[in-house]
Amino acid sequence: MKRVVVTGLGALTPIGNTLPEYWEALKNGISGSDMITRFNTEKFKTKFACEIKNYDSSRYFERKEANKLDIYAQYALIAVAEAIKDSGLDALKLNKERVGVIWTSGIGGLNTFYESIKSHVLGDGTPRFSPYFIPKMISNIAAGHISIKYGFMGPSFSTVSACASSTNAIIDAINYIRLGKADVFVAGGSEASINEAGIGGFNSMQAISTNNEEYKTASRPFDRTRDGFVMGEGAGALILEEYEFARARGARIYAELVGTGMSADAYHLTAPHPEGLGAILVMKNALEDAGMKPEDIDYINVHGTATPLGDIAEAKAIISVFGKHAYKLNISSTKSMTGHLLGAAGAVEAIATILAVVNDIIPPTINFKEPDPQIDPGLNITPNKAQYRTIRAALSNTFGFGGQNASIIVKKAEL
Repeated sequence: MKRVVVTGLGALTPIGNTLPEYWEALKNGISGSDMITRFNTEKFKTKFACEIKNYDSSRYFERKEANKLDIYAQYALIAVAEAIKDSGLDALKLNKERVGVIWTSGIGGLNTFYESIKSHVLGDGTPRFSPYFIPKMISNIAAGHISIKYGFMGPSFSTVSACASSTNAIIDAINYIRLGKADVFVAGGSEASINEAGIGGFNSMQAISTNNEEYKTASRPFDRTRDGFVMGEGAGALILEEYEFARARGARIYAELVGTGMSADAYHLTAPHPEGLGAILVMKNALEDAGMKPEDIDYINVHGTATPLGDIAEAKAIISVFGKHAYKLNISSTKSMTGHLLGAAGAVEAIATILAVVNDIIPPTINFKEPDPQIDPGLNITPNKAQYRTIRAALSNTFGFGGQNASIIVKKAEL
């Protein structure tokens, strides 16, 4: 079976607008949560989120181009540009028929949809839609923009599985390379749902935190006082290559992607299975695909959204899969810093996992103060400060509404 390696990374996140900034903030336990600036939150239960800081589209796009792009697609193009430059592919003559793009968003162009409906329908009822309304809104369009910009003619599409979306995008890219359908893939996801519709919708579900008094520390996975996730936004991009192809061109290899897992809870639209059955299965599937034993894993970047039920179910699942070795693992939720990037979470957290393996540093779970008696205290959640340890291999979990689960295993590069 063909091997798949990571040769380029790009990140635009609430704690860093470039890959180096993102990693530095992760190591130092920086919170990206702040008061929302995008709209007036006076009548909303939640008044804070993890927004991209100091974002100005004119730094990246001409005005005419920016007007054709929903902000989620803007984020995608920015992260991809960084990843391609990081990989060195921009300096090569490639067979672009062998380069694919799998890019996703859990929700897509929500800003475009909301603003268009508000502006063009809620007045006198006369429809006044832009011809770019549909192309800006649909969740596959970022993949289209990426392939058009770079001329990549291999497989190009979007996967949608809510918060597992971009992990599924990475998994699909791995499998297409394994099957010999392409030599290189751009894979990842972007999300931009911090607006009235996004915050209002998740408020109505009681899914996001309303801890406005302590907004800076409101994203607190595994803590007894957690009350929901904090909305995040941004993008994460990975360049995946077939191992021999990467070696032949002298690429710098970050790590190898050796295992993939997918499963369904088959339980509830939004709640996890209370015993974490789907989470158990997805991690077992990833280990089996990698040909690994539980003892081969040193770190898990958990889904860890800080929802009351989700953290308990995932902790139970880890103990079920890893047994006694669970207490020798480090686990952490980088959502404690970035917030929850929904469909982009898997890619952004895959990058965190890869950099952890490369640097032998475990990013912390910040904002942890009070242990939850329903979560085994023997689990090392890497509380509040990064920890150093040799990481041979790591697992990254993402679980989506609809009970859709995806996991990948990252292994230290062996050149």
